[in-house]
Amino acid sequence: MATLSSGISFGWLLVLLIGLLAAAGLILLVFGGSRADIGKGCIGLIEVKGEIVAEDSAGSLFSSGQTGSTTIANLIEQADKRADVKAILIEIDSPGGSTTGSREIYLALKNSTKPKIAYLREMAASGGYYVAVGTDYIVSEPDALTGSIGVRSTFTDLSGLFAKLGYNETVIKTGELKDMGSSSRPPTEKELQIMQAIVNESFDEFKGVILLGRGSRLKEPKFEEVLDARIVSGRQALALGMVDELGSRRDAVKKAGEMAGDKTLETCTIQTEQRGLLSRLFSGTLALPAMPRMSGGWNLRYS
Repeated sequence: MATLSSGISFGWLLVLLIGLLAAAGLILLVFGGSRADIGKGCIGLIEVKGEIVAEDSAGSLFSSGQTGSTTIANLIEQADKRADVKAILIEIDSPGGSTTGSREIYLALKNSTKPKIAYLREMAASGGYYVAVGTDYIVSEPDALTGSIGVRSTFTDLSGLFAKLGYNETVIKTGELKDMGSSSRPPTEKELQIMQAIVNESFDEFKGVILLGRGSRLKEPKFEEVLDARIVSGRQALALGMVDELGSRRDAVKKAGEMAGDKTLETCTIQTEQRGLLSRLFSGTLALPAMPRMSGGWNLRYS
């Protein structure tokens, strides 16, 4: 009898706990935004953190996942349509990543009709800086790392390892370059030339985007010196005309309010629905970490 009573008590306790969690979630959903969400308006804060990827990656027991560029671009479009959002503040802390993803976020910013400010926190390198150029004004932390204006393509050659393992791969193909990027052999000189041309083409686009976005603010010919893909500090970036101001997030918020015509505006975070651990467990979307893949092929990155 005592055992039954203990079981019932535990059951009610569990029901009560779940009820409290649900109530807390509802309260956060309704009141979790900034006070600026209700009333005169706000500055829409959107974060670009970590590696820039084209698609969302699911979280696991060991990681929180990654928001893809399509989702971030959609958030920018939502902020642009919201009447209460008077300006958009992009907080960037990223080493760069996907060329397609960087361009997608950049274009979403360029197409927005509202004042747009970028805040470079600790790192906004390569694709991270590409994204920032899509805004009207860039505020950088003095010690933030930015620059790395360049493109790279990597290729994995496992032929030496395969030889030691006695692994052989036979390829039947219709064209000389059909297996270009295969990890079972070194690339040919012709293949390297082809990929170098593609990398150069992508770099020219990157440079053109910066020249278009920053215009006369760039201090040439000094700016040309950093096109060797070196990283620079926020201070150096200011001297080169790559950013407009050194400051903190508070300074970036202040500038956004100024550009929106109201210096008293607060931020309201624009983000996707955040699903908790229990929700993801019960829905089956909490995945184990993906196993690393070893595959051939080339990839193109702003990082």
